Amino acid sequence: MQKLQRFTYFLFFISLAVCVLYFAREFLIPLALSGVLATLFIGFCTKLENRGMNRGMSSLCAILLFLGAVAIIVFLLTWKLNDLAENIEGMEEQIVGLFDSMKSWINEKIGVSAQKQDEMIKQTESANGENGNMLFNFASGTVNVLIKTILVIVYMYLFLYFRSRIKKFILMMVPKSQDGKAERVIEKSAKVSQQYLSGLSKMILLLWIMYGIGFSIVGVENAIFFAVLCGILEIVPFIGNITGTSITVLAVVAQGGGSNQIIGVVAIYLFVQFIQTYLIEPLVVGDEVNINPLFTIIILVAGELIWGIPGMILAIPLLGIVKIICDSVPQLQPYGYLIGSDRKRKTSLIDKVKNLFDKK
Repeated sequence: MQKLQRFTYFLFFISLAVCVLYFAREFLIPLALSGVLATLFIGFCTKLENRGMNRGMSSLCAILLFLGAVAIIVFLLTWKLNDLAENIEGMEEQIVGLFDSMKSWINEKIGVSAQKQDEMIKQTESANGENGNMLFNFASGTVNVLIKTILVIVYMYLFLYFRSRIKKFILMMVPKSQDGKAERVIEKSAKVSQQYLSGLSKMILLLWIMYGIGFSIVGVENAIFFAVLCGILEIVPFIGNITGTSITVLAVVAQGGGSNQIIGVVAIYLFVQFIQTYLIEPLVVGDEVNINPLFTIIILVAGELIWGIPGMILAIPLLGIVKIICDSVPQLQPYGYLIGSDRKRKTSLIDKVKNLFDKK
């Protein structure tokens, strides 16, 4: 009876937490994103402070490093954008041709005339709103993104500057006898986010190189742009890499690429995924976030429903922190076991080769 009551309280807490996360998302998303990103620069700030730099300057250097990395990504995306813009007309002609072919196919197979299809498209456009509303929504969305970006940068700086005070506050909230345990939980939570993000950054860099070489060999126009796009979309697990490759395939079709080029892009995607799964992830990312596949998918879907795309990006590191807390609290250990995985480490391609030689 006591266990049932405890489980009921747990479900009530989860329901309340979901409501708070959803209705306060405009406030919580920049805060959570900046907190997770700040963990990536804790080690960097600590090294600077050990060399005599004060806390304010070390935090500022971390922010400048972050902005520099963002600037490099933007430069790589816009580097070949001029060449892409020059081919827009040709791509538009290809896309119009594809739509005409699709209309003809629908007319032949389903019996819906091209005129009727055009009327349906116009009705959909009018239902979505007038051009003025679309322009207003685009402008307000851009301003909203800029404000949130500034908030994230400010929050990051303040988290790094006041990290000792925040840690001391958490330790003051627990009994003195639990100080050591609480400090280990804080260190593990910061470490899991830091290792996940740093490993993900290294993996994205390697994906840029592999996709760039592969797309260039196949002959994709503006290969660097699509390679950087596919790598960046990797921050959204499972969905990002498929989305990036789909966009590349559509661009190849719009550019007038033949079936061999499309097959080449898909083959590169499959090859890169194989290398990523069996070589890059075990060596670079590892299993810092030890969550089983079931709850990985559940938390990604829940993150998208509650916070949208930022929720999908933050879902795995935040659930990793929740798992560490559950493992450290006796009453919550069953939930930590449910979320976790018994698999200690992924077997990489290098490990398999070594095992073959060891058997011989």
